[in-house]
Amino acid sequence: MDRPRRPAAATFEFPADAAFTWHSESDEPAPTRLSPVDDGLSADAALKRVRRGEFLRYTGDFHNAKQLLGALGRRLERPWQARSPLEAFRAERRARQQEHATLSRIVVALDRGYHLELARAPDVAEACRQVWGEPTTDFTVVPLKQLLGMLGAAEWRRKGLAVPGLKGLIHPHYGVYLPTRTDYVELLAAVPDVKGKRVFDVGTGTGVLSFLLLQGGAAFAQATDCDSRAVACARENAERLGLSQRFQVAEADLFPEGKADLVVCNPPWIPEPPKNRVDRAVFDEDSQFLRRFLEGLPAALTPGGEGLLILSDLAVLLGLRPPGWLEEQFERCGLKVAWSKSNPARHSKAKDKADPLHAARSKEVTTLYGLVPAAR
Repeated sequence: MDRPRRPAAATFEFPADAAFTWHSESDEPAPTRLSPVDDGLSADAALKRVRRGEFLRYTGDFHNAKQLLGALGRRLERPWQARSPLEAFRAERRARQQEHATLSRIVVALDRGYHLELARAPDVAEACRQVWGEPTTDFTVVPLKQLLGMLGAAEWRRKGLAVPGLKGLIHPHYGVYLPTRTDYVELLAAVPDVKGKRVFDVGTGTGVLSFLLLQGGAAFAQATDCDSRAVACARENAERLGLSQRFQVAEADLFPEGKADLVVCNPPWIPEPPKNRVDRAVFDEDSQFLRRFLEGLPAALTPGGEGLLILSDLAVLLGLRPPGWLEEQFERCGLKVAWSKSNPARHSKAKDKADPLHAARSKEVTTLYGLVPAAR
């Protein structure tokens, strides 16, 4: 991709030896050297340089920088025709990892006011403060792709998101799982009677499951999440929806203290290692979170209480779990299924035949399990 050279229109001076704060969702170490580049850099040249290990600090035009990212992405190898869903999944993950490793080396610098060092750049200061807080050094460096994701998230947070069955909007924060898949949310309407019940919401994310149950008549919801961003997000959403008097949220690994009449959880559904902080909402290495949730569930229930587990079967369809694995875990943990309700996947990837995982995603089913102690 060859573009005419334009003068860099930086609004601040970034010394070659400047100290800076580095932000990466993958916990990658800060680059030791940044190579300044501008609009004269072609995508082919950029690809060669990042593959040699360079971090390229873009100093030209914001829109040209975005075009460069797109051109680099198109030059990356796509997954080949796989012989099985599992092979397709492995190839897709490798491709995503390669994409991340490549595109994250196109970085941009911001000053102490979070002003972006690019011509025609939008105001990114609010999006940065929402995620990072106030700057602590004169300069901040971040992968451009990550910054674009933060800008998109800031817009979702500003506008809000309608969720089926919820009165009011959810305002998601960056890095918190976005409840755009409605199959699992709609299943909560099948819960027989929640009026007056105390709820635990384990891994709350935006808090949407708690809010649906509270609006359905639950007396109180105590939520937990291991990510501080999710905790802040859920707390803010409760305030916006007028539910903060009946909702508490804390940063914790699993269960709150005490017992509840209903314990709801929509855990990560892919039993593979997360590659970054955002991945943790979807990927659960060796099903560790799910195993520990099921093991601790009986002790978290009041007499007559019930666990509400919402889980996709995509891991089975991909060959990451054998059929019957979940039922074996229920038995191992002293649980039985009192009732269940399922929804077929209706999200966009389930309908996209060009998606490498379409064969599995088109058959995906999400189920709400009503779980009780087996001795009952």
